Amino acid sequence: MLEKPSQSSGSSDSSPSTQPAYPPSAPPGFHLLAKPTGAICNLDCAYCFFLDKEVFYPGSKFRMSDEVLERYIRQLIESHRTNQVNIAWQGGEPTLMGLDFYRRAMVVAEKYRRPGMTFLHTMQTNGTLLNDEWCAFFKEHNFLIGISIDGPRELHDVYRVDKGGRPTFDKVMRGIRLLQKHAVDFNILTTVNRVNGDYPLEVYRFIRDEIGADWMQFIPVVERINRDGLTLYQEGNRVSDRSVLAEQFGRFLTTIFDEWVHNDVGRVYVQTFEAALRNWAGLDTSGMCVFNETCGQGLAIEHNGDLYACDHFVEPDYFLGNIQKEHMIELVASDQQLKFGTDKRDTLPQYCLDCDVRFACHGECPKNRFIETPDGEPGLNYLCAGFKHFFHHMDRPANIMIGLLQQGRPAAQVMPILAREAAQLAAALAPLGRNDPCPCGSGRKVKQCHGRLASQAPLRPPLPRPKQRSLKPVQTTE
Repeated sequence: MLEKPSQSSGSSDSSPSTQPAYPPSAPPGFHLLAKPTGAICNLDCAYCFFLDKEVFYPGSKFRMSDEVLERYIRQLIESHRTNQVNIAWQGGEPTLMGLDFYRRAMVVAEKYRRPGMTFLHTMQTNGTLLNDEWCAFFKEHNFLIGISIDGPRELHDVYRVDKGGRPTFDKVMRGIRLLQKHAVDFNILTTVNRVNGDYPLEVYRFIRDEIGADWMQFIPVVERINRDGLTLYQEGNRVSDRSVLAEQFGRFLTTIFDEWVHNDVGRVYVQTFEAALRNWAGLDTSGMCVFNETCGQGLAIEHNGDLYACDHFVEPDYFLGNIQKEHMIELVASDQQLKFGTDKRDTLPQYCLDCDVRFACHGECPKNRFIETPDGEPGLNYLCAGFKHFFHHMDRPANIMIGLLQQGRPAAQVMPILAREAAQLAAALAPLGRNDPCPCGSGRKVKQCHGRLASQAPLRPPLPRPKQRSLKPVQTTE
């Protein structure tokens, strides 16, 4: 352990009173998730990696004080050389702080706003505590709200339950409808787990058609099992039975991609697809830290001012310091944090360096790099097989879309192109026998390629009963 998290919960005489000289290594801007309630949440989602983090703060009330609130926002603004600052709230469940806390946050932000500076206010919430007053506030201050929902009722309620083990779907949907009533901008965050990972179209179409959302992100659940059977640290090379399988996640993405690229380009935005396409186009950043060459600019701050390298690494080895004792920008630009970011690139195994789609994922998130390559080198991403399948699958449509954009044409024109190709292929297949060469040029027989009979939907296990989180050893998958 490098250093113990701070136990301070209020102001400190040793806190920095003035902005330090801007370190040469500091980024012009960065993303910081604030957790004003720490790990405390009103739900008990079985796969939530953060609920167990409360053990790092024994005796804490898990409420950000007004002193820490002001220091956090002031230093966040001082640390940015950009004219837009994202003030982001997460948890735990951030709405447990109550609306007055965020009203005070708005006052503090205005107090330290520089001329010409704008704020992007965001919050990730489970949505169960929202009401008209909350939503009116969000609209007044132009919040972008992220809502967590795992698909239709029968999929969402498997793992996303309250402290009594009761389903939460109806409460989440009520929150979504309130956001829509007040015209609040929102997007959907869906965690892809061992259960809903088998139902990609049901999940996607529910979000698109039933919720009516046009921006969504799919986050794979990968719970690493520690030696004691818990999931508190990013350690261990086994995963829980809630974790999505690598190939399963690849199928999930490719199935949704096919639905999207044939029907929804330009009107529905899927974060993974947008980020991948940016890498296909060779842009400077994918817009998604896991697909960038390096990381380290997506940090997390706890309720007491403790700063950590990343939201997924809130644990003692990745503790940077406390903003009541050191200015935020000094911690963000510290050698420890810079190394954390460049290690994403510098610790890739040779198998990744030689990969033909490395440009698309750059090894994905370091938290998932815990299996061995085929030749036994450590550090391969657990999800590698799934991502590789997905990236190879999307290659041709991606190149068509990039070509269209380079010609100044909308990417959505890929849809009629693919539709014409599908019609031509169907016409070419019509007179052929099952043992004839497939006209697509694959070299396989029709029966082994595009002419194979549409298989029945794969058998999928029955949905398990709703499950709660618990701080006890979990079942694992080797």
